[in-house]
Amino acid sequence: MSTEKMTTDAQMEQTGDAGNMGNTQNKTMETDRLETASADAPNVAFGNADIADGTEEEVAGGEQVDFSDEEAQLAADAPEFNLEGDEEHEEDGSEVNLSGMGRQQLLDLFAKLLAEKPIQSLRKDVEAIKVAFYKQHRAEMEMQKKAFIESGGTAEDFVSADDTAEQRFKDMFAEYRKRRDEYISTLERSKQDNLKLKLQIIEELKALIEGGETLDVTFNQFRELQQRWRDAGPVPQENVKDIWETYNHYVEVFYNYIKINNELRDLDLKRNYEAKIALCEEAEALILEPSIVAAFHKLQKLHDQWRETGPVAREYKEILWERFKEASSRINKQHQNHFESIKEEQKRNLEMKEELCVKAEELADGMWSTRKEWNKASDGIIEIQKVWKTIGFAPKKDNTKVYERFRNACDKFFENKRVFYQNIKSEMEQNLLLKNEICEAAEAIMDSEEWKKATDELIALQKRWKEIGPVSRRYSDAVWKRFRAACDRFFERKSQHFSSQDNEYDENLAKKRALLAEISEADIQTGGFDMIKDFQRRWSEIGFVPIKQKDAIQKEYKEAMDKAFSILRASGQANQMNRFKSKLEGMKGEGRLKGERDRLYNKVKQLESEIALLENNIGFFANSKNAESMIADVRRKIEKAKQERETAIEKIKIIDSQE
Repeated sequence: MSTEKMTTDAQMEQTGDAGNMGNTQNKTMETDRLETASADAPNVAFGNADIADGTEEEVAGGEQVDFSDEEAQLAADAPEFNLEGDEEHEEDGSEVNLSGMGRQQLLDLFAKLLAEKPIQSLRKDVEAIKVAFYKQHRAEMEMQKKAFIESGGTAEDFVSADDTAEQRFKDMFAEYRKRRDEYISTLERSKQDNLKLKLQIIEELKALIEGGETLDVTFNQFRELQQRWRDAGPVPQENVKDIWETYNHYVEVFYNYIKINNELRDLDLKRNYEAKIALCEEAEALILEPSIVAAFHKLQKLHDQWRETGPVAREYKEILWERFKEASSRINKQHQNHFESIKEEQKRNLEMKEELCVKAEELADGMWSTRKEWNKASDGIIEIQKVWKTIGFAPKKDNTKVYERFRNACDKFFENKRVFYQNIKSEMEQNLLLKNEICEAAEAIMDSEEWKKATDELIALQKRWKEIGPVSRRYSDAVWKRFRAACDRFFERKSQHFSSQDNEYDENLAKKRALLAEISEADIQTGGFDMIKDFQRRWSEIGFVPIKQKDAIQKEYKEAMDKAFSILRASGQANQMNRFKSKLEGMKGEGRLKGERDRLYNKVKQLESEIALLENNIGFFANSKNAESMIADVRRKIEKAKQERETAIEKIKIIDSQE
C-alpha cells in the first residue's frame, strides 16, 4: 500500500479499515520493501558489464536474461561446422537425451557414437551435441570473464584460456565430417554401379522380349530380372525418372506382346494392383500426419516403392495413378505452405528484432545522470530483452547479424552503467548513514500508543526511506530488516488495539456468502457473460471481511467463477475433446499416455510464460513505424497461445481420468 493510502484514526473508523490496519500496514511495508529492494537489486543483462544498483563490489554480478540457447545455436552454426551434402544420405534416427550432461560427458558420448553407430545415422545426434556443448562452453567462458573482471581486469582485456575440451570437440567433429563425406562418396559410387546394373537388366529384359524361349523359361527369366531389379540399390537422383520409365516400358511390353499364360499374367497384375492400392492408402494416411516434414519425407519413399512396383491392368493404371498423385499433391502443398509460413514469420521476426535493436541503441546512447534514470533505463532494456526472447529466429542470413547488433547495444548500455556506478560509492555510504538514522527514529516510536501521531511519523519515515538512494548490498538487507522490524512492531500492536471493530466485516462476509449461493444456483448458460460480469461487479462492491476468512471466501469465489466460465467454454471444446479421446485409445500401453501428458504439461508452462511476456511487453511496439501490423500480429499470438493453453489443460485432465 502506498503512503497516500494510510489514513488517520478517524478516517479508519469511518471506512472500517481499523480492524485490518495491522495486516494492511504489514503489506504496506512489504510493498515498500519490494520497491526499495528493487532499487538495490541487480539488473537483468546480457553480460558481465551489468552492475547491481548500489554496490561497487557487484559490478559483474546479477541475474541475466538467459540467451545461452540462442548464442549456442549461433556458435554451432559457424562455417567450420557446416555439413555439406543433401540430407537424403542421412538415415532417420531419434536424438539422444542430453539433459544434465556436462561438457566432458558430451564429448564422451560423441566419441561413443562415432565408435558404435553407423556414420549415416548420426546427424541428428551430432547436431544436438554440438548445440549443447557450445551452450556449456559459452557459459564456461562467461564464468572466466566474470572472474577476470572481479579480480580487477576489464572486459576489453579478457582473453579466454586455451580450451582442450573445445579442441577435442572440433577434432571429433572433423573426424565425423571426414567419415560422413567418405560414406557419401562411397554411396555415390554405389549408385553409379547400381545404375549400370539396372541398365544391364533393361538390356536383358529387351533381349528376353525378342527371344524365342518357351513360356515357362521366359516367365521364370522375367521373374528373375524383376527380383534383381528390386534387389539393386538406389541410382543417382538425376537418373531415377528416366531409368524407371524405361524399365516400366519394357515390363509393359513384356506383358502385352509375349504370349504367356493369361492366368500367370493376371496373377502378377493383381499382385501389383494390390501393392499400389496399399501405397495409395499409405499416401492418403500421410495427409493426417502431425509432422508435415516427416510426411513429406515418407512420401518420397512411397514414390520409390511405386516405381519399383510393376504394372497393373490397363483399366486401373490411370485410376490408381490419379489417386496416388492426388494424395501426393496435397502433401506437397502442405509442405510448401509450411515452409512459406516459416519464411514469412521469420521476415516478421526480423522486422520486430530490428525495432528492438533501435530501442536498445537509443537506451545505450542515452545520457543518464541519476540513479533513478539508470534504473528506469535498465528496466526498459531488460523488458526489451524479454520481448526479444519471445520472438523466434530471423532468416538465417540475417539472424547472426541482427543478434550481434542487439547484443552490442545491450553490452554498451551495461558497460556505461558500470562506469557510472563506479563513481558513486561515497554517495551509497552516505545513504547508509541516513537509513540508520531513520531506523533509530522508528525504534524510538515503535512502542508508542499515540496511534495517529506515531502512524503519521512512521509514514513520513517510510517516505523518507524511499527518497534515499540505494546502499551497498552487503548492508542493504540488514538495515532494511531493522527498519521493517520497528514498523511491524508498531502496526501489529495497533492492529490488536482495533481488533474489536470487526462487526462490519462480519456483515460483509454474510453478504459475500449469500452472493456465492446465488452464483451456484444461477443458470450461467442462459445468462451468459453479462451475468458473470454482474456477479463480479457486485462482489467487488462489498467491503472487507475478517482477515481470517479472507483467503477462504476469496477461494470459494474464484472456484465459483472458474466453474461459471468453464460452463461457457465446455460446449465449444466438447467436439475437440471427443476427437482427442479417440486418439488416446490408440496410445494406451508402453507409457505413451504418460509421454503425451508430460508433453502437454510442459506446453502449458511454456504457453503461460509466453502469454505473460507478450502481454506485458506489447507496448514496446506502440511507437514503431509498423506498429499497427506488428501489434496485431503479437495479439494474434497471445490469443492463439491462450486457446492452446486451455485446450492443453483439458487434455491433461482427460489423460488423468484414463490412467
